[in-house]
Amino acid sequence: SFELAQFYKVPLSMTAQVLLFIAFFLAFAVKVPMWPVHTWLPDAHVEAPTGGSVVLAAITLKIGAYGFLRFILPIVPDASHHLAGFVIALSLIAVVYIGLVALVQTDMKKLIAYSSIAHMGFVTLGFFIFSPLAVEGGLVQMLSHGFVSAAMFLCVGVMYDRMHSRLIADYGGVVNVMPKFAAFFMLFAMANAGLPATSGFVGEFMVILAAVKFNFWIAFAAATTLITGAAYTLWMYKRVIFGDLTNAHVKEMTDLSRREFWLLAVLALCVLGMGIYPAPFTEVMHISVRDLLEHAAKSKLM
Repeated sequence: SFELAQFYKVPLSMTAQVLLFIAFFLAFAVKVPMWPVHTWLPDAHVEAPTGGSVVLAAITLKIGAYGFLRFILPIVPDASHHLAGFVIALSLIAVVYIGLVALVQTDMKKLIAYSSIAHMGFVTLGFFIFSPLAVEGGLVQMLSHGFVSAAMFLCVGVMYDRMHSRLIADYGGVVNVMPKFAAFFMLFAMANAGLPATSGFVGEFMVILAAVKFNFWIAFAAATTLITGAAYTLWMYKRVIFGDLTNAHVKEMTDLSRREFWLLAVLALCVLGMGIYPAPFTEVMHISVRDLLEHAAKSKLM
């Protein structure tokens, strides 16, 4: 049978659970992606057109995280608890180390791609803390990242459409010729850095709060993303948007078209709405998360 309901009920030995966990984990870790199987993502974003990057970051990466909830936790709950420390360690490496890697990027798409890996590290971290607040925080982070990463890649696409360059060094002073765009880009950059009242803050705060109750040092390591995330995002924003107009091609750039304005405006409303009033998103998760964790808490050992 391929019925998931049957898979959820079948008893398994610890050896079988661990082997299944490894098989599922390898597939989903590449998809999320988690460190150290993340190296394909920055190159994929660089080669992809803007639309491809938006779909990849906003939707495709979430399938891997969904797999953890749909397959690993309910099918192999004992192995999930046994190996939770391993997944948490990889998640923290993604949050801390990949954030530092993003700091030295010269290509805007690569920088945002690395930030995606760091943000998705919060998702897997939340799932394997096994508390309702942490799992809900991971789910909220998935939704938020879908809005914010899509918006960030669209902003890079807007500039690339005019300049045909993704390199940070080729820009500077964009606010002088594209003030509307600069305002939208500022909002999305702040959300990417986890500013309160944006969607980027809610999920990360929920996971960190749950991590404090689980283990203070895990929470402390995860909270470093508030520093590194602000550093690489705002450092990029400062160099691209502010400064003097030194590149003649930048002077020729035009502000947002009507279509571009409304596309970014819709995403801005989602980012602000979810950040200011996240209750509609979290309330629908309570029952599902509770049932999932109750199922994952029951041993299936033979």
